[in-house]
Amino acid sequence: MTNIAAVLWDMDGVLADTGLLHYETWKLVLDEQGIPFDMETFGRIFGRNNASSLEALLGHPPSEELLRLVDKVKEETFRQLVPQRVRRLPGVIDWLEGFQRLDLPQAVASSAPMENIDLLVDVLGMRAYFAHLVSGHAMPSKPDPAVFLEAARRVGVEAGRCLVIEDSPAGIGAAGRAGLRCVGVATTHEAGKLGEADVVLPTLEGVGVEEVLREVAR
Repeated sequence: MTNIAAVLWDMDGVLADTGLLHYETWKLVLDEQGIPFDMETFGRIFGRNNASSLEALLGHPPSEELLRLVDKVKEETFRQLVPQRVRRLPGVIDWLEGFQRLDLPQAVASSAPMENIDLLVDVLGMRAYFAHLVSGHAMPSKPDPAVFLEAARRVGVEAGRCLVIEDSPAGIGAAGRAGLRCVGVATTHEAGKLGEADVVLPTLEGVGVEEVLREVAR
């Protein structure tokens, strides 16, 4: 069927419906700093780590003070609201269980801080599906493939045999740079912006993992 031997999952917008909460907590901090921010701007940075997001917003690297403020206030506010506001995205558990039945090791490979990843997999009841949780928060940000390459190393599978599940152009670009196959899910961006993925789906719901593995093998 395919030579895929491991699955690497992005977190925000793929496993967890966090987009609106991230937008609100970013806006809370940036409004206080007088930095213009709206939903269109958010769409351009979603999927990047905080340092890369701030650089894209400002047009230059952020000060250490501003980065610390975002890492503390924005992320702590986000984590406080996760239990009340965040849910799994449709189809996620079916896919996790499907890959598990096929004995494919799975890992989270996210730009988010590790504290966010740990909280989300526990609140959403998904920790048992993952062999590893990898944060790219302190790595070069997507579209640099560093977090995917590290996740592939940890699961012990060469990058070319890993399948990435992503929702952002930056993440899909990172997968392509590393030579990984990729499923793009149009949960946070229009499908037309995810064209670099091997397969683009509107949602994970109603699609079997065997079907997806056949598609990416073409």
